[in-house]
Amino acid sequence: MEFEYLPGPLAAKFGDAPAVGDDSVQLSFRELDARVQAVAQQFRDHGVSRGDIVAVMLPNRSELVLAIFAAWHLGAAATPINPNFTASEADHQISDAGAVLVVNAGPDAPDAGRPSIGVDDLRTSTGATVPAASLVGDDLALVIYTSGSTGRPKGVMLTHSNVDAMTSMMTQVMQMTAEDHCLLILPLFHANALMVSLLSPLRVGARLSIVGTFSASTFFDRVEQLRPTFFSAVPTIYALLLTQAEGRDPDMSSLRFAVCGAAPATRELLEAAENFLGAPIIEGYGLTEATCASAVNPIDGLRKPGTVGPVIPGQRIRIVNDTLEDVPTGSRGEVLVTGPTVMAGYLNNPEATGKTLVDGWVRTGDVGVLDDDGYLSIVDRIKDMIIRGGENLYPKEIESAIGSLSGVLEVAVVGRPDAVLGEVPVAYVVPYPEAELTPESVIAHCSQHLTRVKVPVDVEIISALPKNPVGKIDKPALRAAFTP
Repeated sequence: MEFEYLPGPLAAKFGDAPAVGDDSVQLSFRELDARVQAVAQQFRDHGVSRGDIVAVMLPNRSELVLAIFAAWHLGAAATPINPNFTASEADHQISDAGAVLVVNAGPDAPDAGRPSIGVDDLRTSTGATVPAASLVGDDLALVIYTSGSTGRPKGVMLTHSNVDAMTSMMTQVMQMTAEDHCLLILPLFHANALMVSLLSPLRVGARLSIVGTFSASTFFDRVEQLRPTFFSAVPTIYALLLTQAEGRDPDMSSLRFAVCGAAPATRELLEAAENFLGAPIIEGYGLTEATCASAVNPIDGLRKPGTVGPVIPGQRIRIVNDTLEDVPTGSRGEVLVTGPTVMAGYLNNPEATGKTLVDGWVRTGDVGVLDDDGYLSIVDRIKDMIIRGGENLYPKEIESAIGSLSGVLEVAVVGRPDAVLGEVPVAYVVPYPEAELTPESVIAHCSQHLTRVKVPVDVEIISALPKNPVGKIDKPALRAAFTP
């Protein structure tokens, strides 16, 4: 079976058109295929064969892309690793995945005692053509590890059928063509960057420019220099860009759209960012267990701020109660998704797989609502819900209220144990530079927009919120402060 996102078919179709570039190299589709074959031959010399897993622990750069494609060329899978992981964290993923080879930064980088190749030692040319393995849909493509906010990370197994379906859907809903140019700023160990920024654009012959390390202070220069048509980011990045935008008037006219995902964004943030960029920001929703995205606001047509849009064609979404029965339209419940993007399961973890996959549906653990038009709103994470005196409180609702206060850059609300009420809401607020926010002003604002039970009992003004490796606010770290 020939998948349209693989280097061989891409080279045959798009030839010398620009494909992948970073700060040091620019490869055409033909050059990309040749470099992949060179690395694949090197992997084969190290014993990599069909069905194996190759671990890739590199920052965003072209060699990371080459290593993933080279593994696929041989019929192996790849597991990308956060390059900022400690040796202990990296060794766990390498060992859990059973990687037979590690591509890393060099001799001192973690490898869990497995054979390794330093990035500077990857081959750039080969004297012979390396035949591509004949892949089928059920072949494992990626093992992407969850962020591990509630224990040891789990390896999400994504097949080539999953990747093929997801990238096909993305190119359609984002209306990608060979004229597009993606500026990749999110880490490639995450499904969002792999699907939205790498594989989907390449699939249609679009160009990809990889930013090694994202910097809000240099982002606008990059856009003016490279002239991308889109990029994908998380809410934190949009907030950082707005803080850097003051007093600047960069040329953002090349942007056709931008994507926002991975975490909820306030309406105020999206509106301010859209106005500055001069392009629509398409907010979507998904999770690694469903390959990437399951709902997205359309580029053309009705976009509803505060929602993550309707289900992506080819997938289905349900809202269910505790017994997994559908709830009426407009009612809150757990979000379930299904379709050809549903993962094969968690690697080496059938118990967790059984809890998450039910009759082909992914239990997301998110609380959501579908409106009459089929647009999905994410209320909160089930595990983040605060039960105060028997009443369910959703932190996202409180965060949205606080986020509407002028001067608020970021906010997180978590539950603090209380001897009488069980839990009470506490807010952590990051202000914009020069903003004059006080705990009293935040509480007063909440009192005007929320019922008394939802008003935080305490507000802390802080300089930054803790983040996990994919840029989401690390609420477990905030709750840890309450643990004696």
